[in-house]
Amino acid sequence: MGDPLYEAYHDQEWGVPVYDDQTIFEFLILETFQAGLSWITILRKRENFREALDDFDYKKIACYSEAKLEALLQNPGIIRNKLKVKATVSNAQAFIEIQEEFGSFSKYIWSFVNHKPVQNSVKIYKEAPATTAISDALSKDLKKRGFKFTGSTVVYAHMQATGMVNDHEVDCFRYAEVKSLGVKP
Repeated sequence: MGDPLYEAYHDQEWGVPVYDDQTIFEFLILETFQAGLSWITILRKRENFREALDDFDYKKIACYSEAKLEALLQNPGIIRNKLKVKATVSNAQAFIEIQEEFGSFSKYIWSFVNHKPVQNSVKIYKEAPATTAISDALSKDLKKRGFKFTGSTVVYAHMQATGMVNDHEVDCFRYAEVKSLGVKP
């Protein structure tokens, strides 16, 4: 991989099942900002995003004022795409609505994989799919609920990041480790 930040992310976070709404929201927002960009760009700006977006506190973000949005658009430490910044607020609002309906966003999103990680058998990472029928369905449902920048490719990347799907190469040392995390006692 080459980049220490990327390697640490791969070795410690990527593919680990996440059930905490706060962390799921963070990854969802980072994935939406990543659309059209490289993931390493987002990783390098992750701490700036945390600071700028109140540690990804979706309750605060849902109430951001126009002045706060303008300040974000002036912040060189994050991706200053006006549509993505505005989408962060509407996505936070939709996130809260799903929590209210399902009890947690985690229950909602994990229901798309029957509450357990999909264990793929990827031999060469570049051959992993960019989308699946599940990411298509989840993307469609998120959009119906008002989410923005949640196309199937973004959603599948989110599923990979949060361990809903194990797409580590089968020969990767993390494959078996992450697979064992998906087994609930």
